[in-house]
Amino acid sequence: MDTITAFLTLFFVMDPLGNIPVFISALKEVPEERRQKIIVRELIIALGVLITFLYSGSYILKALGLSEEAIQIAGAIVLFLIAIKMIFPTKGGILGEQPEGEPFIVPLAIPCVTGPSTLAILMLLANSEGERQLDWLLALFGAWLVSSAILLASTPLSRIMGIRGLVATERLMGMILVMIAVQMSLNGLNDAIH
Repeated sequence: MDTITAFLTLFFVMDPLGNIPVFISALKEVPEERRQKIIVRELIIALGVLITFLYSGSYILKALGLSEEAIQIAGAIVLFLIAIKMIFPTKGGILGEQPEGEPFIVPLAIPCVTGPSTLAILMLLANSEGERQLDWLLALFGAWLVSSAILLASTPLSRIMGIRGLVATERLMGMILVMIAVQMSLNGLNDAIH
């Protein structure tokens, strides 16, 4: 995988456009002047978790005795389930019912920005081609930066796109994630067979 492909994969899996409704819903009770500060805080927490998994991914795999193929297939299954929920949403949205009050770490930093599929991809990158850590860090930071810009502009974007536009975008992102999940699964099965 090259750096651009890693960037695009991470960006699609982070799904910032699909997360706009979740961010708006989670922050609806928060005073408007605090929303941007909370989003920045959550994005920084998410970046810290993502970098931690990128640099400790191979150690986590070894400590748990997990093969790269198992992580690839498990990540594909989780990504597929998330994508299906995006295409066919349930009551309460992708994350289910939300606790009241100001969000802290859950659900914005984890699992919205830092979801299980994103972590699985980072661990795979770190484990499969660990000598390219700088490339993966650049891809991760780029995907996080673009996602952050989109999420920081979530309120104006939601006004511009409207409910129908956000729903259509979320369905489209879900379809792309299904394709990524199937490819991850095929790669994992192919590696396991050989």
